[in-house]
Amino acid sequence: MDLERQKAKADAFRAMHRGAHVLLLPNAWDVASARVFAGSGFGAIATTSAGTAFTLGYPDGQRISRQEMVQVVRRIAAAVKVPVTADVEAGYGNLPEDAARTAREVSEAGAVGMNLEDATGDPQHPLFDLALQVERVKAVLEAAREVPIVLNARTDVYLLQLEAPEKRYDAALQRLAAFRDAGADCVFVPGLRDAETIARLVKDLQCPVNILAGPGFPTVPELQKLGVARVSLGSGPMRATLGLMRRLAEELKSSGTYGALDGAISYADVNQMME
Repeated sequence: MDLERQKAKADAFRAMHRGAHVLLLPNAWDVASARVFAGSGFGAIATTSAGTAFTLGYPDGQRISRQEMVQVVRRIAAAVKVPVTADVEAGYGNLPEDAARTAREVSEAGAVGMNLEDATGDPQHPLFDLALQVERVKAVLEAAREVPIVLNARTDVYLLQLEAPEKRYDAALQRLAAFRDAGADCVFVPGLRDAETIARLVKDLQCPVNILAGPGFPTVPELQKLGVARVSLGSGPMRATLGLMRRLAEELKSSGTYGALDGAISYADVNQMME
């Protein structure tokens, strides 16, 4: 790993969170999808942990191993020239040292950023205790003193619809503010789609905020007007691809036609993309 080159990429990626335009991060799940996104002119690429897990035959929720996830991150980072940030779920372990190990391995794989979730996967205790999660965030940032990592610290308060609706905002704000104060470069709140609430959160936090977008969410220009710094799509692109495959399969079986193949990238173009 070329530390100087990695540091330059990390610095460039960090600066994108405070640029004149919202940072758009399409989420890749393999080399082909990463090359498509890079070829479309995006300045950085994120990976999707769910999309990667699905591709390798796992359900989402840290059922894939750290090793397998990092291997995919390594292939994607090697395949594109732009900065890559890795979605590595909750860091593959409950302890701060687990999160730090994941950060180091992500960096060694060539990525310059990572997401760290606060969801445990335990229905009885769905989120890590806030004090422990802050220690996990700090452990990643301590590792980032040695290897360049831009940290996007995530809370799943809205995604999992935790707390009563009238208490949800305050619960999310408390956790995100704690991650910000611990040194996270950006904070992430998937599941939040209401424009007024997004604007309020951006104003209250006064730091880069990442919104997970998709159908039914404010558009990118609207999110930029609300002050959002970073917009990602999660596993949406990968699942949209699966939706196309399902439509193709149904058409082939029911009518014997091939209309769903219209718009496919040519064989020659894909082959050239992999050179």
